[in-house]
Amino acid sequence: MAKRVKRVCSTSLLSYWTIRYFIILCIGFTIIAAAAIYWMRDATMESRLQTAGLLGQEVADRVTSPEGQLTIPPKLDYIVKNRLFFFNIDEYICLMITDQKGDLKFSRPAMTEQQMRDKLTDDLSQPRDDRYVAITTPIDSDNKQLGKVIILQSKKALTYSPQEMMVSILLLTILILTGWLTLYLLSRKLARPLGSVADAAQQIRLGNYDVQLNIHPPEREIQQLVSSFEDMARRLKHLEEWRALSLAGVTHELKTPVTSIKGLVMAVRDEVVVQEEAREFLDIALKESDRMERMVADLLDYNAFASGSVEVRHDQLDLPVLIAEVIYQWNLLHDSSMVQVISELPDSSLYTVGDALRIQQILVNLLNNSLQAVTPGQTLKLHIVMYAEQQHIHLEVTDNGTGVAPEEQDYIFERFYRGERKKRAVRGLGLGLTYSQLLARAQGGELLLKGSSPAGTTFVLRMPLLRDTRSLQSADYTAAKETYSVKKLLPGAHAVPPGVGTNK
Repeated sequence: MAKRVKRVCSTSLLSYWTIRYFIILCIGFTIIAAAAIYWMRDATMESRLQTAGLLGQEVADRVTSPEGQLTIPPKLDYIVKNRLFFFNIDEYICLMITDQKGDLKFSRPAMTEQQMRDKLTDDLSQPRDDRYVAITTPIDSDNKQLGKVIILQSKKALTYSPQEMMVSILLLTILILTGWLTLYLLSRKLARPLGSVADAAQQIRLGNYDVQLNIHPPEREIQQLVSSFEDMARRLKHLEEWRALSLAGVTHELKTPVTSIKGLVMAVRDEVVVQEEAREFLDIALKESDRMERMVADLLDYNAFASGSVEVRHDQLDLPVLIAEVIYQWNLLHDSSMVQVISELPDSSLYTVGDALRIQQILVNLLNNSLQAVTPGQTLKLHIVMYAEQQHIHLEVTDNGTGVAPEEQDYIFERFYRGERKKRAVRGLGLGLTYSQLLARAQGGELLLKGSSPAGTTFVLRMPLLRDTRSLQSADYTAAKETYSVKKLLPGAHAVPPGVGTNK
């Protein structure tokens, strides 16, 4: 047999989600930032070129005298400095004014004629260094060009601003940290209750069912998870206690008749009792063996069904006819003075799909349970009602027994469960109702406890209603009906004695 490989994950939910979300945030915002920077670069270059052009035009207007001559004002350097500061382009910029012949008349910063020639081409239109761009504005007066205003500016200054870059990086960092912190807090809030549930599950795995989570999350889904887990833990604890008690109970219930039979037979063999008394001892031993046989049959039936060995047929059945025959058969086996059965079955046919023998087992089990629930010496009154509702046929069996205690009603369909009254009054294994419910579900139906009180108990067998019976031919109907006719069921009553499969 191949060994099961147990995967051990050491990464917590908090670390798993926060790290991956942080990486996703970084990648996403980096792509957004790259696209934004590319767009801002083009927009910034266009804006600063226009600003430089406006500055060049202003300077050209100021160096033109009213007489139409090129005149450099004494405060031009101060004016240019203020404009550069106002337009925030005081870095990486060089402003030059030349006359019509191309001679340098003004520059900022100050430079010689030769330095200007080194920076510009021979026609003074382009910079010699491709890292710079030239913005040229002509100086005109009366349709006559007096010279040029040349602004030489770094391409880096046109597309890059340290302040804007710092602000962009700061905003990007804040967005990433805010998103990461949000997911971190949410993941931590989610991880805490899940971690508590995981620790509690580990305790249950180790056999400790007394777990107290003490978690009250505001989220509905987590609250449902915690509540369901606590209910599961309580139920597992209850089932584990039942398992231990049931094992002891089954052992005791099987041991008791064996011990009794052994003692009775030994008394007869050793001639401790003779003649009539010996025969009475043998009759008691026979009854004890019958009781033990029924308990073993219960175990075999339940185990066979649980392992999938029980075959359940799916025939088309007229349920009122079947139930009437089962009631008739059961009545034949009981004293009419101690049992009164009132049945209200529909006059018309109600068809279902199921197994006639299994439905008989379920109903006989319910009737026998009612017989056991009645107070000794009291007449059993049974009220059996059948009706159709929506897509199901409902069969209600009501008795006048002592009822099921409220604290026991949630557990009566659990295997090996027996109420306190039955433990004291009747020997059995507590498998009858469990087996009956399994049989009902295997036929697409359900067996439910509708209600119980000290005045009596009502069980409901719900079976699917077959409305379309056009495919049911007369020959098929006859064959199906024969499977649960009186001739078939009555002999079978000895093969299935009263009490087999009952919840004793």
